[in-house]
Amino acid sequence: MQPPLPSSSQGSLTNALQSGSGSGMRYNNMLQQQLQQNSMQAHDSRYEYTNYQNIVLANQNLMQQQQLQQAKKINSDQLAQRSLQAEERIYALILDLMNPNLREQALLELSKKREMYDDLAIILWHSYGVVSILLQEIISVYPLLSPPALTAVASNRVCNALALLQCIASHSATRPLLLNAHIPLFLYPFLNTTSKTRAFEYLRLTSLGVIGAFVKNDNSEVINFLLSTEIIPLCLRTMENGSELSRTVAIFIVQKILMDDAGLVYICQTYERFYAVTTVLNDMVSQLAETQSIRLLKHVIRCYLRLSENPRAREALRQCLPDELRDATFAGILRDDITSQRYLNQLLINLLGN
Repeated sequence: MQPPLPSSSQGSLTNALQSGSGSGMRYNNMLQQQLQQNSMQAHDSRYEYTNYQNIVLANQNLMQQQQLQQAKKINSDQLAQRSLQAEERIYALILDLMNPNLREQALLELSKKREMYDDLAIILWHSYGVVSILLQEIISVYPLLSPPALTAVASNRVCNALALLQCIASHSATRPLLLNAHIPLFLYPFLNTTSKTRAFEYLRLTSLGVIGAFVKNDNSEVINFLLSTEIIPLCLRTMENGSELSRTVAIFIVQKILMDDAGLVYICQTYERFYAVTTVLNDMVSQLAETQSIRLLKHVIRCYLRLSENPRAREALRQCLPDELRDATFAGILRDDITSQRYLNQLLINLLGN
């Protein structure tokens, strides 16, 4: 261990550093150069480490993108393969319709696929003999309607055929073709039945579903065709005697007819037509006061409101509108249905006006 520098030597070194003498200057410069070199090395190390991290992240992102693209391609290929297989299955089932021994099962499977395949209606309509086969299935149960002898098995089979007709009626490209062929007329014998067995109720409900598919899109051509038939009396009969679900579909059809200007004029043209419609609606209101079914009530209110827009009908409704629609009978179930409550309020306002 060396002895400490004398105070004079320490002072000389300090003075040399402070005064900038030769040896002090060299030492000071060397110290600064070393500090700068250390700082640059540290900066280079941090830069190299950061650059390495960026390269790693970039490679990871690239690998993830490649894996994602590969997965999408696999999924796309799988979906395309499944779509092709589903389409081939549709064509195979349509061919099975031609075989009487395979027809019942083909009708069942095709009816299940009508919501899964967008172009099924087009394929059904343009496939040779398919619509004729569906009509054959419908006509084959006519002898079972009166006297009532329809079994559950026969009802299910013809309802599967009706479901395929509903599919054709729901498609914008095939609806006019089905209408021009007057296919709805083949369903009217089913709507004219009165048996309350489950087989007949299911048959009426499915038939109403086909008519409902026609009127759903507010087409004046459809309304004009239906007005030339007996659809309104048939719907009124179901509204009187059917199950709640059948009554709901039947009044939906009547509502759609009323919403068309030609339909409103037709029903309000004679007192007999107006009376027939309002009598059934009034009876439904009386029943709904007990059952409190909002599903039916909202259609009833909408029908009354539309009738109130005709001057002659409005004058008559001032005298025959049920009291249950004027008081708070339905306040409880209308509380959660703002739209129906607004329609009812508008109906009452219309009847109070001039």
